[in-house]
Amino acid sequence: MANSPSLLAPGIRQLRLSRQQLRPPLAGSPGDAVRHLLAVQAQEFPYARWTVAQRTSGSTAAVVEQDVADGTILRTHILRPTWHFVHKEDLGWLMGLSHDRLHQGNQGMYRRTGVDEEAAARSGRILAAAVAGGAHKTREELAASLDQAGLPSKGLGFVYHLMHAEISGILVSGAPVRSAGGALKQTYALFEERVTGRFAGPLTGPEREHALGQLALRYFGSRGPATVKDCSAWSGLTMKDVKLGLHVAADLAPGALAAVSVDDLDFYLPSADAEALGALPVPNGSTPPRVDLIQCFDEYVMGYSQSRHYLGGTAPYLPEDNGPMHVVLLDGRLAGWWRHSFTGGACELDVRMNTPATKEEQAALEAEAARYGTFLGLETTVKLL
Repeated sequence: MANSPSLLAPGIRQLRLSRQQLRPPLAGSPGDAVRHLLAVQAQEFPYARWTVAQRTSGSTAAVVEQDVADGTILRTHILRPTWHFVHKEDLGWLMGLSHDRLHQGNQGMYRRTGVDEEAAARSGRILAAAVAGGAHKTREELAASLDQAGLPSKGLGFVYHLMHAEISGILVSGAPVRSAGGALKQTYALFEERVTGRFAGPLTGPEREHALGQLALRYFGSRGPATVKDCSAWSGLTMKDVKLGLHVAADLAPGALAAVSVDDLDFYLPSADAEALGALPVPNGSTPPRVDLIQCFDEYVMGYSQSRHYLGGTAPYLPEDNGPMHVVLLDGRLAGWWRHSFTGGACELDVRMNTPATKEEQAALEAEAARYGTFLGLETTVKLL
């Protein structure tokens, strides 16, 4: 019989917080945090920096940006696909595993935007030549190169030429640059100059099975307890592939992962955590509350689909009233929403709690805001909406 959610839901949240390094032991560096999580959703770059930094001991925005600049952390379209941070040592094999499904998923948009085989091959050559030899280029600069060749330089056609080049192992993120106004702008670089490890197209046969096993070990090791369907939705792979990955993982690292039944679902997680799950203490108010400000696309949210309800609310979401959309966690459970804004060299955090904060919860929120201010290097205040 499955265990009662009222008994094990807090334990699931505690294990996820720990495995995702939102609780100690934290990662030693931003690169280590990304390597641990394998891929970190990163379409909103300013908030994605925080996602990485808050899993380390005191990393600042500048430290994360430096890891992106020197290529330890790469940003590209991978998995579902959307923008993700991936460690340079993992992107080659992960792209080889994702390559076919990414292109298949984009086929409709390729047809709509005219990105056929001939056009993609031509734009790929132009884009590769533009960034070769460490000549990192902004989107605007690459648009100019395609425009000169009579290829799309704006709109969806341009976007999908760039994405095709990323998925094909031609382009990847370069070193960000500052505009004249001080805004951080992303650049593109040559994939083979930034990625550690060979990428020669889609993986097949034993190489693909080995990669599936590695993905299973890394996903469930960093996000467990999680289900096969959770992993499938996160990775963009089929459930059949995830199950094969779990089978291969048992040979690659015998005993590393275990399965438990909770709420009529099969969860996979590190074996040590499976033994501890039922014995974890339930928060009862005897210890100070802990608040985490996470972005709405944080892996604590996006790492799950079938079992995201253990978060205790619906996320991510787009508010209709232009309100905050990033997530306030109270002891690992969704408790409100937040956003940042900048005025006069300071940061204001607008926070909307689902229920009025107690004195202790307010103190925990202020402490987390101070940590965010240290990350930004700015004075930070909290405004409750």
